[in-house]
Amino acid sequence: MSKHKEIRFEEAIEESLLADGGYFKGDSDSFDPLFALYPRDVISFVEATQDKKWQAIKALHGPKAEDALLSALSRELGSKGALTVLRKGFKCYGKTFDLAYFAPNTGMNPEAKALYDKNELKVTRQVHFSEKTPNQTLDMVLSLNGLPVVTLEIKNAMTGQTVDHAIKQYKFDRDPNEQIFKFKERALVHFAVDTDQAFMTTRLSGGKTFFLPFNKGYENRAGNPPQDGDYRTSYLWKDILARDSLMDILARFLHLQVQERRVVTKKGIKVEKRETMIFPRFHQLDVVRELVSHSKAKGSGHNYLVQHSAGSGKSNSIAWLAHRLSSLHDGAGQAKVFNSVIVVTDRRVLDQQLQDTIYQFEHKQGVVQKIDKDTRQLTKALSSGVPIIITTIQKFPFIAQALDTMSQKGETIDIDTSNKRFAVIVDEAHSSQSGETAMELRKVLNRSGIENAIASEFLDEEENLSEEAKKELIAEMMKRPRQPNLSFFAFTATPKFKTQVIFNEPNPRTNTAPFHTYSMRQAIEEKFILDVLANYTTYKRFFGLVQQMEDDPEVPKSKAAKALSRFVSMHSYDISQKVEIIVEHFRSSTKHKIGGKAKAMVVTGSRIHAVRYKLAFDKYIQEKGYDDVRSLVAFSGDVSDPELPGHTFTEVGMNSGIKERELPEKFATDEFKVLLVAEKYQTGFDEPLLHTMYVDKRLAGVQTVQTLSRLNRMTSGKEDTFVLDFVNEPEEIYKAFKPYYEVTPPGEATDPHQLYDLQHKIEEWRLFDQSELNAFCNVWFQKHVETASADHMKLNAIIDPCVERFKKLDDEQQENCKSQLESFRRLYAFLAQVIPYQDTSLEKLYVFARFLLKKLPRRDDGGVFELDEEVTLQYYRLQKMSEGAIDLSEGEAEPLKGPTEVGSRKAEEELVPLSTLIERLNDRFGTDFTEADRLFFEQVAEAATQDATLKAAAEVNTIENFALVFDKMLEGLFIERMDGNEAIFAKLIADKDFRRIANEHLLKDVYERLSKARV
Repeated sequence: MSKHKEIRFEEAIEESLLADGGYFKGDSDSFDPLFALYPRDVISFVEATQDKKWQAIKALHGPKAEDALLSALSRELGSKGALTVLRKGFKCYGKTFDLAYFAPNTGMNPEAKALYDKNELKVTRQVHFSEKTPNQTLDMVLSLNGLPVVTLEIKNAMTGQTVDHAIKQYKFDRDPNEQIFKFKERALVHFAVDTDQAFMTTRLSGGKTFFLPFNKGYENRAGNPPQDGDYRTSYLWKDILARDSLMDILARFLHLQVQERRVVTKKGIKVEKRETMIFPRFHQLDVVRELVSHSKAKGSGHNYLVQHSAGSGKSNSIAWLAHRLSSLHDGAGQAKVFNSVIVVTDRRVLDQQLQDTIYQFEHKQGVVQKIDKDTRQLTKALSSGVPIIITTIQKFPFIAQALDTMSQKGETIDIDTSNKRFAVIVDEAHSSQSGETAMELRKVLNRSGIENAIASEFLDEEENLSEEAKKELIAEMMKRPRQPNLSFFAFTATPKFKTQVIFNEPNPRTNTAPFHTYSMRQAIEEKFILDVLANYTTYKRFFGLVQQMEDDPEVPKSKAAKALSRFVSMHSYDISQKVEIIVEHFRSSTKHKIGGKAKAMVVTGSRIHAVRYKLAFDKYIQEKGYDDVRSLVAFSGDVSDPELPGHTFTEVGMNSGIKERELPEKFATDEFKVLLVAEKYQTGFDEPLLHTMYVDKRLAGVQTVQTLSRLNRMTSGKEDTFVLDFVNEPEEIYKAFKPYYEVTPPGEATDPHQLYDLQHKIEEWRLFDQSELNAFCNVWFQKHVETASADHMKLNAIIDPCVERFKKLDDEQQENCKSQLESFRRLYAFLAQVIPYQDTSLEKLYVFARFLLKKLPRRDDGGVFELDEEVTLQYYRLQKMSEGAIDLSEGEAEPLKGPTEVGSRKAEEELVPLSTLIERLNDRFGTDFTEADRLFFEQVAEAATQDATLKAAAEVNTIENFALVFDKMLEGLFIERMDGNEAIFAKLIADKDFRRIANEHLLKDVYERLSKARV
């Protein structure tokens, strides 16, 4: 029997493609290795679809017409690439011939549909592809109208051959110079597949060929789920490579990415160009198609969350989605689902990537417009219906002002949103969709809908407001919930609680949100990104502080503790020690990684930290004479260092004139190896050569994941990463990463009735009455683009009496009142997006509370506590505490927490003597005994309790008198055990203070033991 052999697996794939995949059976003998084409299929397609042009070529060349056409096709495949020829055609003696026809966006063009139906896809097995090695065959080739577009090497685990063998076959048995394998010129993607897994590459480069997984994922991990009565990998040929799917990929997904990099050489600056053929990963193809399918069926008015791991190719996913949505028509193929697609992002790199990618699909300008000037530019783009608009969210609140300004200049532009629908794609959802700015986006894009919905039944409820104020109040209230003409598509790797609640469209297959997930765990296991926690080393500093002043003032405990910690972290010795560790570690361990191209990032705690790090860094490498570890620094604005009066530092100045926009490109060169950062480049920065990160900053929550994930990008030769952390504990890093390792668990839903409870509590303080609230809203909701000076005066006059009433409350009442106002402001801004309250009293209180809070007296927290000359650093050391992996696969993630009615009350500040605080810090950081050290002291204590003289002395003496006897005998006890721990014995002899502390500890310990034994 041969049921288990590889040929049976090949037959099963072929039979499926022929029966259900829309393919015809190809003839392996008809393949021409010289042209790497199926000549007869090319000619047949041209005859069937472009006969008039073909007859002209035959008239010109007679019996050599076929050779002329094939030669012309082969030349243009070599010069322009197969993808360009498929989309734009090729020229032959003045005639442009098409080699494929793609499906039209609508059903309104039957001629285009008829041409699309004439495409002929063929599956051919065991193809002899080489004239040099005629015995070699490819297991399977998929061709389109005679052009090979996909190759497959197929293996069967039942015969001991797996996908790994197929990958090796491509790497070592397939010559990349063979015509069929030449990059861009013929086959565009190569699949290695067995019954369980699939991998793909778009470029064969011998042993350097890089294969990416093309698997569905299983339970948020790598691999594929078992299929009932079918192969795990059957999706590849039944779904992905089926006729319509493959044609869609060729038309709307595959694209050539071109990256340019400047390299400094002895002859000057050389520009290196790298081309990559981008074939979508499974999760990218899947998310775009699911979002498009759902939008086509359900229309607008939905909020989707896409939780894809950092480094998983979100930029390409966004580009593909934007292009598809901009041309998407409804099921009948008559009307566009969305009139415009708006991409909200702060990343400049995404701007250009979107434009470059979409231009390859559309071949025309004007499809994508980047809003890089002002709000007037955005206003014009919205009014003219630009298909894809790229902008930041900050421009939307100023559109009304821009319309008024243009009107005053005689330039009338109307943003008419009636019967218009918009798709809003949000890059990094939690940073773009918070607060009033996001609400203004909704208000602008559903301007007409909100105006039409201001119905009389709402207006009748507000008898105390003017008609104009009523309309504006309702408009403000109605901009908050979901708008029927807007769909949001939010991409993030690290959703917050609010993001999960607002973007809650369930996935049709699981009926749960997020709509689509590609987990960090799957991305790591598929080796699409690296595990940044696999090599994590922590250091801890131990120090001793000495009080300089004679008196002992009482100080606020938490602030003084922070000041003492800040004093140590800003100390030149602390920074110099860390710089030495960083530089020497980089030169010994990091420098040689990634073929000698590895780079590092130093994350500092503040702008002044970054300045001092840069100065110390440059000083150290200069003293050492190192020329292989040059650094750049990144921070915002001007920085003045109190220790260097008269000096002001800027990023450009410290980087020898390199402009801020030029920094990423400069850092990418071989000239610079280390980037020192303060609150910059910790999100959205994509430098694959980043290998090592040195962290000297407290990290928490989402910021931890975003910062450390700068290291996870893959590149050729990059096999691992390394983190050296001076501040954070491994347990803290685990807690921050765990919720985003698989599916982020949602927290408990926020109770919508909390708002009414808070409203009642706030009204109970009697800071204002309804007449004052109405008076404020009457002024605020007057339809002015800019608040007139008279209005400004009226608003302040209404709020000031409320402030005076607040001042009459005692301190605790003020804290409670202010806490409730702040909680109401946060809760309403959040819940009004989820629940359509349609309650004007809540909207009025929200607006009033926002401005009242700004005028209430600020908490007197005393500002930053300064130490001046009160303490000095006595001793200091850095010690490695842990190294190895932080394993995220263990334990359970904690659900995210949402907002509650609990406010942010100020904690009472405990006052303690400065000396006590210093002692506590020294107790924490000053001594770090090892197990051997503890054993040494334990043995000394045990020996002392067995000594007859000490036993007798303890029976009849107080601890003070016992100390006189104990001190005389202790040195002998130390000497008897010096062989057991010479290092600590030497410290006891040489360091009087250390010996005194040890004596006091042992005295108390031994006396207590002997006293207990006596009882």
